[in-house]
Amino acid sequence: MTRALINAPKTARRGEIVEIRAMLAHPMETGFRTGTMGKAIPRDIINRFVCTWNGEEIFSADLFPAIAANPYLAFTAVATESGTIAFAWTGDDGETRTAETEITVT
Repeated sequence: MTRALINAPKTARRGEIVEIRAMLAHPMETGFRTGTMGKAIPRDIINRFVCTWNGEEIFSADLFPAIAANPYLAFTAVATESGTIAFAWTGDDGETRTAETEITVT
């Protein structure tokens, strides 16, 4: 199970540029390494990351095997309205995991 550490402001002024950061605790195994028995370790990476603000996509990224373990993503957005900032990421296993945080815009 992938765990996410999300850092976004709890409050912002309308029109303010806010920084949003996410770190996904994930091994990002490329599939090129071998284990102790000489057998290849299966590939297990996060392929896609999407962030939405009240359902509207504000950031997305396609990730590849060259990304290090525990990917860290930081980006900015303009605070337009209060609501939910939602994060979703999909891995090789096809499972989508999510996290959310609330922001109040005054």
